[in-house]
Amino acid sequence: MGNVLKYLVFFILLPVMVVQAKELTVTDVTALRQAVEEAKDGDIIKVKKGVYLINHLEITSSIELIGEPGAILDGQNKGEIITVKANNVLIKGLTVQNVGSSSTIDWAAIKVLEARNVQIIENIIKQGFFGIYFSASNQCLATGNIIEGSPLNEQNTGNGIHAWKCDSLFITENRVSGHRDGYYFEFVTNSQVEHNNSFANMRYGLHFMFSHQNAYRDNVFEHNGAGVAVMYSRNVEMTRNKFIRNWGGAAYGILLKDITDSHISQNTFDYNTIGVVMEGCNRIGFEKNVFGNNGTAIRIQANCENVICQYNDFLNNSFDIETNGNAVNYAFNSNFWDKYDGYDLDKDGFGDYAFRPVSLFSRLVGRIPEAMMLFRSLTATLLDRIEKVFPTFTPENVKDLTPQMTPNIV
Repeated sequence: MGNVLKYLVFFILLPVMVVQAKELTVTDVTALRQAVEEAKDGDIIKVKKGVYLINHLEITSSIELIGEPGAILDGQNKGEIITVKANNVLIKGLTVQNVGSSSTIDWAAIKVLEARNVQIIENIIKQGFFGIYFSASNQCLATGNIIEGSPLNEQNTGNGIHAWKCDSLFITENRVSGHRDGYYFEFVTNSQVEHNNSFANMRYGLHFMFSHQNAYRDNVFEHNGAGVAVMYSRNVEMTRNKFIRNWGGAAYGILLKDITDSHISQNTFDYNTIGVVMEGCNRIGFEKNVFGNNGTAIRIQANCENVICQYNDFLNNSFDIETNGNAVNYAFNSNFWDKYDGYDLDKDGFGDYAFRPVSLFSRLVGRIPEAMMLFRSLTATLLDRIEKVFPTFTPENVKDLTPQMTPNIV
């Protein structure tokens, strides 16, 4: 909860109430529904331990709905459970479960519609279809929530935390698993996503599109079906995240598609089929990241421009860099490459000759995937050695002129 304090300054202070606020304690579902329906701005409703079989509980006043340990709202798989249609609402400490699924309606355990300053704190959501759903809402906070699902297929599974057409969201310290996408954002701006964990989701741990000026820091995305997808966005900051153990024929640590003016630094890409895939990106900076134990560290399509990759460490990857073009516009500076076998006679910390991270064998595998069966064979080694001496088939301008002799990141 310590990280939450720095966010609260962004929220609008609760207005001074002109009516006397009440504090109510409810022990059964009838009393709960009545209390919420009749609540006035500023009221506090406390939910005692027990199971409340309830659906379509609409909050239309600025209230606090707080559950004591063991307070469970059960939707019996019949539809949405809590819908917030008011500003300045707090929902805290509840277990919300069994929403049910729909092919036509995005049911959610907790849905926030066109509201401002809604805080969803330390709840447990199980079998929620969509867990927490923000729609056309601003300056909202979701922190400390645990959101779990048991997906059967993508069609009958929603997203853990879903946001559409929102601004200034703060999503922090949540744990999401067992959903289609752990975190999904579309048309979301000026938001912070920090210290979250997303694992074992069917498709993406994080998926966002058309979402600008957002920052993603200190999150862990692990063992998701296809890793993380970042699409059609600009001014994205991704710092100190971990993208790990995303394996599969179409899996990667992160996919960057049509991303511009963005910065990716101090992240860890470990044990992924591909660490980073880039398509149609422009003005992207990679700095001080660690790429370790991946099939391919970075795959850059030829339609990317102005990509700067510097002060990164490449450790124990099968292939460091792959690209499908020759006339490329990327720069590699002062990275550490464990495959670099050069020397540093002047002891300045940099290799005395350039390193070419694109191997001939990686180009061959890109065109003929079956050639992978020759990986680490004498044939593959000879191909790469010959290409280093007489570079012909690998891009001339994809090289690091100042390769580091020791890792940048300790």
